[in-house]
Amino acid sequence: MTDPVTFPPSLWADTAPARTPAPPLSGSVEADTVIIGGGFTGLSAALHLAREGKRVVLLEGQAVGWGASGRNNGQVIPTLTAAEPDAWVARFGETGRRFAELIGGSAGLLFDIVRREGLKAEAEQTGWFQPAHSPGRVKLSEKRVEAWQRFGFDVSLKDARETAEILGTDFWHGGMYAPSGGHINPLALARELARAAESHGAVIHEQSPVIWFERQGAEWVAATATGKVRARALILASNAYTGKLAGGLAPKIARSFIPVHSWQMATEPLGENLRARILPGRQAVSDTRGDLRFFRYDARNRLITGAAIIPGWNDAGRAEAKAAQNLAEAFPELGVPQMTHVWSGYLSMNWDRFPRIHRLGPDGWAWVGCNGRGVALGTALGREMARAVAGEDPRGLALPVTEPQAFPYHALLTRMAPAYLAWLRRKDLTEPDL
Repeated sequence: MTDPVTFPPSLWADTAPARTPAPPLSGSVEADTVIIGGGFTGLSAALHLAREGKRVVLLEGQAVGWGASGRNNGQVIPTLTAAEPDAWVARFGETGRRFAELIGGSAGLLFDIVRREGLKAEAEQTGWFQPAHSPGRVKLSEKRVEAWQRFGFDVSLKDARETAEILGTDFWHGGMYAPSGGHINPLALARELARAAESHGAVIHEQSPVIWFERQGAEWVAATATGKVRARALILASNAYTGKLAGGLAPKIARSFIPVHSWQMATEPLGENLRARILPGRQAVSDTRGDLRFFRYDARNRLITGAAIIPGWNDAGRAEAKAAQNLAEAFPELGVPQMTHVWSGYLSMNWDRFPRIHRLGPDGWAWVGCNGRGVALGTALGREMARAVAGEDPRGLALPVTEPQAFPYHALLTRMAPAYLAWLRRKDLTEPDL
């Protein structure tokens, strides 16, 4: 009997529906598809394949939602951090266009799954707002709105007055609003996606870290310490935690992104008077800074926020102080809030902030590089990879494929990554060259 997995002491661990852990893999089993990783991408792929009657085995090294999928802020955002839709078309042609359309529709897809499957995930499709932190960034918002509207998506530009009404403060200057976005309890979503996938016939094994996988003849083999799965197709969906539990797992992919430590936290529940004035529409908010300011409510009217810091000493305390001060600066009537929960995890970043999608071989797929937007994107990519391994022609899917390119001096760059935050802070003080 294995010991239960310990989750970080987060708000989500305290509030998500309990899940009875699935047993570890034992012995040799066969499947149509083996999926490595029990986060949003792997669970979404498992759900979509199982709904089509495919035999799916998902292997999770710890517990469903243990990694980034269960630790993030829970914002459901239908854009990426930097790469605009035209950039995808310029880089990948028609496939890039399909990928941009996948991104723009990703939040709507997630909430559709929640409704269709009856997932209890504190889902609120109240919209996502990206307020501009300087007058020059309003021009950037204008360009983003124009670009996404050309691709047919419902986004709009809000002026300073409308922004103040949405946020309950005049701290920002305008911005882009996407009504398809919103927020969820991420660990609840992961556990509920697992429940839904299992209800359609998917088999999940937790505490089953994959040690290696390879193509053997006409099938893929994924091995743990206690068993093997043989399958026609394979999806590697471990993203920022690739190589964390088994150092030799896909080493080239593990070195193709920089793992970045991200801090999240939650305030005490706000009283109704404050809650009605601060962010009255309950949107998810993340602004135009590189050193991002972001927040939203949970189901208990806590403000869920976070902060990036350069690590060194008392990291949790410094992140908490920074996030609390950011809220107090934007909402003076709030004061400096006390945090009841502070937790952290890893996200995967690329220097150009383009996600990477890789074809590992026949019917083998992987992706990394969520760049802080993995909730909606990861769920949508799970569906798209499920379509690929189910037999659809990949040339008609939203999967812009590249070869894995490991960073030279990856360990050194990982240690140097916090310096990137200092550069972003300096850049936030300048107006963009548009």
